[in-house]
Amino acid sequence: MSIPADSRSGIQVLTRTADILRSLQGHPGGLTQIEIGERVDLPRSTVSRLLLALEELGYVTAVGPRGPYRLGPEIIAMSLSARRSVLAELRPFLETLSREVNETVDLSLLEADRAVFLDQVVADHRLRAVSAVGQAFPLHACANGKAMLAAMDRVDLDRLLAGPLERFTPHTITSVRALRTEIATISETGVAYDREEQSEGICAVGAVLTSVHGEIVAVSIPVPTPRFEGREDALASALLSCVASVRERLA
Repeated sequence: MSIPADSRSGIQVLTRTADILRSLQGHPGGLTQIEIGERVDLPRSTVSRLLLALEELGYVTAVGPRGPYRLGPEIIAMSLSARRSVLAELRPFLETLSREVNETVDLSLLEADRAVFLDQVVADHRLRAVSAVGQAFPLHACANGKAMLAAMDRVDLDRLLAGPLERFTPHTITSVRALRTEIATISETGVAYDREEQSEGICAVGAVLTSVHGEIVAVSIPVPTPRFEGREDALASALLSCVASVRERLA
């Protein structure tokens, strides 16, 4: 059965609108009409018309008369609702993983150029790795952040790696070339490692849950270095098993 012309036209508008909204993700400072058009491969007149409609609905907001444009209050409200849904869905998996490895487990979200902690299950150890919910970490220096970098498209990855990489410890990777090599390995294995790169005395493994409700979410297991060494493979295996279970549940 063929789809009526009006329906096809409506689907095309929805697809183009979704593409524009996706292009604004990860760009809190906004994008100009030209930049949006380049990312979604649409004529400027089409982009302008769709942006006007989205602005009237509150889905995008313009910083100036002609932009740049960024996600608006309605999308932000939807995002907050989706995050609450993510937390409710993923918490049981985090708890199971924490019990299995007897370590703290973190859930984090990609926001601009940072990994932001959304939730944490704390293990019952006197010596343990604990971070505050809402705390943000640079992507290149933590396991969950490096896993997020490996999940990005090339344009966003190139943008994030365009500037200098800050050093936090003697172990932080500050060479873009070396980091790109590691990201390629993460893309193949699905697991990222932090070997005292963010904080001395703390290591971690991390993996991305692909895109959850349109956002890049990662799970990581931070471990004090004395308990990490020699357990890397076991921790990575447990983490990947958890990720596989979550993906199956959310499919």
